Amino acid sequence: MAIARPTPSGRSARKACGLAAFGFASLAMTPLSASRRLAAVQSPIIPVVADLIRAHPGTISLGQGVVNYGPPPAALDQIARFLAEPANHKYQPVAGIPALVDALEQKLAAENGVRVGAAHGNRTMVTAGGNQAFLNAVLAIGDPGDEFILPTPYYFNHEMAVTMASCRPVLVPTDAQHQLDLAALRAAITPRTRAILTVSPNNPTGAVYPAATLRAVNALCAEHGIFHLHDEAYEYFTYDGVAHFSPASIPGAAAHTISLYSLSKSYGFASWRIGWMVYPAALEAALRKIQDTVVICPPVISQYAALGALSAGAPYVHEKLRALAAVRATVHSALAPLVADGLCELPPADGAFYFFLRVHSALAPLALAERLVREHRVAVIPGNAFGLTHGCPLRVAYGALAADTAAEGIGRLVHGLRAIQREG
Repeated sequence: MAIARPTPSGRSARKACGLAAFGFASLAMTPLSASRRLAAVQSPIIPVVADLIRAHPGTISLGQGVVNYGPPPAALDQIARFLAEPANHKYQPVAGIPALVDALEQKLAAENGVRVGAAHGNRTMVTAGGNQAFLNAVLAIGDPGDEFILPTPYYFNHEMAVTMASCRPVLVPTDAQHQLDLAALRAAITPRTRAILTVSPNNPTGAVYPAATLRAVNALCAEHGIFHLHDEAYEYFTYDGVAHFSPASIPGAAAHTISLYSLSKSYGFASWRIGWMVYPAALEAALRKIQDTVVICPPVISQYAALGALSAGAPYVHEKLRALAAVRATVHSALAPLVADGLCELPPADGAFYFFLRVHSALAPLALAERLVREHRVAVIPGNAFGLTHGCPLRVAYGALAADTAAEGIGRLVHGLRAIQREG
């Protein structure tokens, strides 16, 4: 017995008739949908929290990972130089303008101990931010079904990029101090593994991995013929004498090490979208294909500004870090009583500008974050967005806080956590 189909009317009917005329009658009533691949990708949490903040005016955000300062004046001075050359309004080299590539390679040699060039077997490519550098790397080395090892908690955009590329994120827990578990990383390697990802200083935990640990990971990757994919976006943000280390500086590491960098945090460059990557020369052809397809070239006006920022150099960043370190101390001191009273745990966070709380609460992280916004006008990021499936973790970001708002913002958080805990 035939099943009656609903009869389209009006404009829908005309569209169906038009499709039928071309032999597409069976498609006329078929709803269109997004890619199944994208359906598997988590939704980014930052816009969700941003919507909550907008709905509750007066909320102080301890959510998004940005700094409270902008680029140095030398960066803005370069805009006139950009505008003076009409050719700058046309496409420029796919890997970045030569002057910026050269400046970055000088910076890498002087500050990171990383030598770049034909003699060293590696290359530099400027990208539209650090996130694009990571996606470039995943597309260049991964085939559908390949595996990328991500220590947890991870930075959510990294996990999202791996999934978007039809690859599989393999999640490996870190220890109670958010340090890498080398034995667990080794055990996670399979014939489909393409890379181990490390992020130091770490987003979301603020952990800094010691040089010895990163050397061990790099050696593990070399032993198994896989890439060490290392994100150094927070390279300048370390405290109390803790040192940053770049694995690409290890002798013999160039052939299997991909390093990712960004100006977004250090130079207050978030919206300018300038990052860069150092990669093995063997990946050059693949990366140029990806770069040309995705962005053609990084925004040239931003590349000129980046040249100016680099001319100001690390002293500009270090000056800003003194104020940030004071804010960090304020936040840490305010959180300490919560730890002393058994309301949460606060693992060491010697880098970036995050504390990753483990709150002793029966609430789900998002539910707790929503209550903090609605009832106490303070926003944090729920920790399950970073790949944790148990407990009630929260990421607290303090980089955007000025001294006068730090005490108020963290005061609201502490008061809110105590109040919600009392209510059960």
